[in-house]
Amino acid sequence: MNKSATAIIAILIFFFSANSLIAYDPAIQASTEDEHGSILIALDSGNSDQEFLDNDPDFLKEENTDNEINISIADPLYYWNFCMFHFNDKMYFWALKPVTQAYLYITPTIVRTGVENFFYNIKMPIRFTNCILQGRIVLAGHELLRFIINSTQGVLGFDDAANNYTWLKEGKEDLGRTFASYGIGDGIYLVWPFFGPSTLKDSIGMFGDRFLNPVSYIEPLELSIGVTGYEVVNKTSFKIGDYEAFKKASLEPYEGLKNAYIQNRRGNINESPLNIISHDLLRFW
Repeated sequence: MNKSATAIIAILIFFFSANSLIAYDPAIQASTEDEHGSILIALDSGNSDQEFLDNDPDFLKEENTDNEINISIADPLYYWNFCMFHFNDKMYFWALKPVTQAYLYITPTIVRTGVENFFYNIKMPIRFTNCILQGRIVLAGHELLRFIINSTQGVLGFDDAANNYTWLKEGKEDLGRTFASYGIGDGIYLVWPFFGPSTLKDSIGMFGDRFLNPVSYIEPLELSIGVTGYEVVNKTSFKIGDYEAFKKASLEPYEGLKNAYIQNRRGNINESPLNIISHDLLRFW
């Protein structure tokens, strides 16, 4: 576990250094835009992809009113990112999809739903801590109450019993969103093998959130990786066919995936921390 963490830290330090050395040059920016073209994407309102892509499973399901959307983000590691995009694409079709289809065939929906609820429930510390860091005190209270209800009435979280209390809000906060709520920019665009699209900011956040994820403390390391892999397969079982539909609807899958990811992540940050506090307090009273 220590060797793995050290390797990840080294990679992130490298990207921080690389980003700080890249100066903005209008000529370079124009050249890059000409090379890659404008970002075009057409999405079905009901079809998208999870693949290995991100800790937010529905980021490609954001409904868009326009079929053409322009998203601007620095992509200095384009060739790395493009290779990793194709690597993940092949891994989806050659490994994840066949395994998931077999799992889907032998596992009833009620079991798969229970497993998904369980993993969501045990990740409460991630959402709770980031609600506190964002000043969303009321939402943090909702997260804690949902965890208590689901862990007791919901039998260790396999049943989402908290849904019976409609006033309890369901959050999706993570450290990347916390950084964004304080005005920290995306940095550069990154695509990780297995994990999929990200940014420098979200990569740091993903690493930080691991310390709050109970699965990270399972030993030995191989067992922790196995549990995480099982979670990915179970989650993907609800989305088989979405990635194929996404690729078919996109004029350029690489740019389309980048567009959808960045649009979703930016769309989740609509309020400053102070506005969030006042909004939550007013709603509470």
